[in-house]
Amino acid sequence: MSSSPLASVAPGKRALTGPAIAGLAVVALVAMALPAFTTGYVIYIANLLLVFVVLCLGLHIVIGETGQFSMAHAAFYGIGIYASALANRAVDLPYPFAMLFGALVAGVVGLFIGALALRMRDIYLALATFAFGEAMQWVFANWDSVTNGPNGLRISPARFGPLEILSDKQAYPFVLFFCLLMIGVTVAISRSRLGRSFRAVRESEVAAMAMGIDVRRTRVVAFGLSAAIAGFAGGMFGLFQTFIHPDSLGFQTTILVLTMVVVGGLGSIAGAIGGAIVFGLISEVLRQAPQYQEIIYGAILILFMMYAPRGLFAFIGDRIREARHGR
Repeated sequence: MSSSPLASVAPGKRALTGPAIAGLAVVALVAMALPAFTTGYVIYIANLLLVFVVLCLGLHIVIGETGQFSMAHAAFYGIGIYASALANRAVDLPYPFAMLFGALVAGVVGLFIGALALRMRDIYLALATFAFGEAMQWVFANWDSVTNGPNGLRISPARFGPLEILSDKQAYPFVLFFCLLMIGVTVAISRSRLGRSFRAVRESEVAAMAMGIDVRRTRVVAFGLSAAIAGFAGGMFGLFQTFIHPDSLGFQTTILVLTMVVVGGLGSIAGAIGGAIVFGLISEVLRQAPQYQEIIYGAILILFMMYAPRGLFAFIGDRIREARHGR
């Protein structure tokens, strides 16, 4: 018996297939060559998409691998941004360590919230994590002495030894490196014994317990790891951004990231990466109509859950196979 409705749409296969690895390798080569033939706004968007990829990998751990629902990842992302920026500013912590500090703070908060929220199931868990996300946005907007409140926080330029990051183009190689690193970490987790425990819990908590897996501890660890990766994405944001405002860490970001992971393909790392890139680009287009963004993301999410629950790329693959077989 499946323990979660999300298990019914997760494929439960290998994290990355051969064609997916080949496709990601091509994307990685194009990404590495990008600064050679473009600059300015395109590089900024590329940096932002790479941060979205890592943020979606974090949500993939808890939703795609473990089958638990979370609407708190915009909050963990914000914790990572503020913690890394404040550590860098307050004690002049070298930026790589500041990023790790941001991930650590988000991970510890994630473990704590996970231990409390994972006593709940399904819609109650969704509501609890949503409430936490809204509470954290209120903290970001009102803790003036730490976050500078509604005026937003100025982020100091990141330093790597003698090199000070002052432009999107300078930041790009570091953002790309950390994104590839986190993809490797996520694949390693997925293929490890811990990853198999995540999927066993997702498919059936009863069967997982019969195999000797501590279901509650596994779910809390998944939540903490997921939050830490989201916090690391927040540290990556500080590599090329010089300002953060609480308004950008609210419900709209939560829905955007959830849409990326669900529409990309639940249970698939490649789907989470593809969803982040496709919907990151769509979100840039929709900046011209911000009042409609949440409606559009919500409608897309509902339509895919109804008609293509395995995600956009699985849907396209199915249609191609049907066309080849003349169906």
